[in-house]
Amino acid sequence: MTSGSDRAANLVLAGFMGTGKSTVGRIVAARLGLAFVDTDAEIERQAGRPIAQIFAQDGEAAFRRLEARVCQEIAAGRDQVIAVGGGALLDDETRRAFAQTSLIVCLTASLDEILRRVGDDPARPLFSTDRERLAALYARRAAHYASLPRAVDTTARTPAEVAGEVIRLWTQHQS
Repeated sequence: MTSGSDRAANLVLAGFMGTGKSTVGRIVAARLGLAFVDTDAEIERQAGRPIAQIFAQDGEAAFRRLEARVCQEIAAGRDQVIAVGGGALLDDETRRAFAQTSLIVCLTASLDEILRRVGDDPARPLFSTDRERLAALYARRAAHYASLPRAVDTTARTPAEVAGEVIRLWTQHQS
């Protein structure tokens, strides 16, 4: 959004995998009476297969194209709390589409906390229990996440506490 006085149509939760976007998003949506949309779930619905399968069969580039299209569709909606995939806003057009309609809040967490939360989840194709590989991906995306103007650290906080902070940011932005 270009100015603090602009009202946002949507609330977007961005950030690295395992920071709590979906969990917190569901809580925030319920408390605010808004729809909850998880872009990864919508991608899987539209593709008719899991994201891990899209990565394995079609590659990351094909997944990113599908993700960008789905995000553009979702950004055009209103009254939604949207959890975007960890790499979704790396695409400039996707980031612009959400920035024009939405308040974007980046959820962050320490690498150790992310490892604890995500564990060995085969549904996350870019995740690896190899700490060095995960740390490298985390480092590559750090500047991008830091460029988002609003952030909430979820490390050592309950989803309810994080949801309260996100709602405070939303309410402050909407007034």
